[in-house]
Amino acid sequence: METVVSGIRPTGNLHLGNYFGMVKNSVQMQYENRCFFFIADYHSLTTHPNPADLHGRVHQVLAEYLACGIDPEVATLYLQSDVPQTAELYLFLNMSAYLGELERTASFKEKARSQTENINAGLLTYPVLMAADIIIHRATRVPVGKDQVQHLEMTRNFANRFNNLYKNEYFPEPQVYVFTKDAIKIPGLDGSGKMGKSEGNGIYLVDTDDQIRKKVMKAVTDISPVEPNSPMPESIQNIFTLMDVVSKPDTISFFKEKFNDCSIRYGDLKKQLAEDIILSVSPVREKIKDIYDNTDYLRKVVEQGKEKAHESANKTIKEVREIIGFKPF
Repeated sequence: METVVSGIRPTGNLHLGNYFGMVKNSVQMQYENRCFFFIADYHSLTTHPNPADLHGRVHQVLAEYLACGIDPEVATLYLQSDVPQTAELYLFLNMSAYLGELERTASFKEKARSQTENINAGLLTYPVLMAADIIIHRATRVPVGKDQVQHLEMTRNFANRFNNLYKNEYFPEPQVYVFTKDAIKIPGLDGSGKMGKSEGNGIYLVDTDDQIRKKVMKAVTDISPVEPNSPMPESIQNIFTLMDVVSKPDTISFFKEKFNDCSIRYGDLKKQLAEDIILSVSPVREKIKDIYDNTDYLRKVVEQGKEKAHESANKTIKEVREIIGFKPF
């Protein structure tokens, strides 16, 4: 059985990309592995959220995780800030993380360009904290997107560096978790790229039916086939990629035939896509509402996750301190 760690920053609601690309696979993954799912509220501090926003976003993401099917009785679901051992391991790893390698990180360079008034040390050492999140449970597998592969490589570097420095093969090298079914890259509604919070091109699990319809009807589909069986432009392929995860096969075949014989009406295509999305996500949306309002249940989940995460993290920190040389008199 693998030990798997996966986290999400509480920076906004879960969108279809999160849900179909990662969370649905994670639901199955929890029954086959020793899984730790955490809400990365420490990480969100790099953008200096105000306290009300921070708590509200954690509350929302916690409810969404549970509504999507993460089972706190099977997996460990916890808040990053509830496990101070992570911060201690972060400190230890920082002692062997070097300025040059951190400055070369693609995510740091991108953030340094986009938030020039707030280039803080947390941004620079973001990969170190991410490494601490993973190896605090001595994870062997991590499900990551392409934008996080470099960070996982750095995690392996930090783990191996610790092992070499203290001549102790303590931390395993965490590898990318490969789902038995290929993870789906959900495109945005703007005609290119992936669906994302910062891009403003997403459909969220909490969106109302009318919001979903309005967003889908604005999706880019302004390129018509020039002749029968023309190559499908990227913006149109994106619509069909979305249909692949929410629509019935015969519905997809119908509209592909319409595209190939040049009789397709994109308004009809998008109306169908919107209704299929609504049918797929509305049960999850209703669960989110019920769980969000059930504060007693959420409190129980958080306390249970904290206890389980502490048990794992305490063991790691105790052994790491002994390896480093911190011993009682």
